[in-house]
Amino acid sequence: MAERIAFIGGGNMASAIIGGLIQQGHCSSCFDVLEPSIEARQKLKQAFNIDAREQSGDFLSAAALIVWAIKPQVFAQAAKAVALHCSDALHLSVAAGIHSDSIALWLGSQRIVRAMPNTPALIGRGITGLFARNGVSFSDKTRIEQVITTTGEMLWLATEAQLDVVTALSGSGPAYVFYFMEAMIAAGTEMGLRREQAQQLALATFAGASALALSSSEPPQVLRQRVTSKGGTTHAAISAMENDDVRSLFINAMYAARQRAHELGEEFGKP
Repeated sequence: MAERIAFIGGGNMASAIIGGLIQQGHCSSCFDVLEPSIEARQKLKQAFNIDAREQSGDFLSAAALIVWAIKPQVFAQAAKAVALHCSDALHLSVAAGIHSDSIALWLGSQRIVRAMPNTPALIGRGITGLFARNGVSFSDKTRIEQVITTTGEMLWLATEAQLDVVTALSGSGPAYVFYFMEAMIAAGTEMGLRREQAQQLALATFAGASALALSSSEPPQVLRQRVTSKGGTTHAAISAMENDDVRSLFINAMYAARQRAHELGEEFGKP
């Protein structure tokens, strides 16, 4: 009989993991999903033929792995409702900011792995940072890797505090990319292109530049310098951004994201 996996929360990240596991050969009947939103339950039924449940119950005790794919604001309440049914399970949390000490306290378990994925996981192109508590065995970590690699790349972190940095960098990172895409599309439109033309150029530029960086052994700084001829058009654009201190502003924004990740743990991770 296939190992059962339960998901607390049935939104986008849960769907990304479920979809990846199904592509690897897992059957829909291997999953239990606890999701209070009727709309989200309907989406799971349509996408994966999974009958998600509105309330917790003894069915969760059959799960070998429980994935916590919920917002940090509701983690404590959900954990207290589920804890009685999952004392023997391995736990994987993808909730931003909630410290594993809090999760361990709520669930009465030390077998906890925290993860910070990002939204490209929805198409199998994500990157996830992982941290395991001391109670997590080698075989537990291997099981987590089998699940997470269905959504893209992954890396283990030495300290839990580094997850806040991962949150600021890659967890929130797709939004930064989309933000710059928006700006490029707006500028292209203002300068005379049709919006669909500007969008095609911007999206292809980000995709191509990312592919080039991934395939190159040289760091992004060198790749940037190679297309920034002194006195040229790229040099004019980079100089304008440096004069406006865009780099420092962007770094400050990432510090703000890291701080907010820490605050979420402090705010919603209390007993």
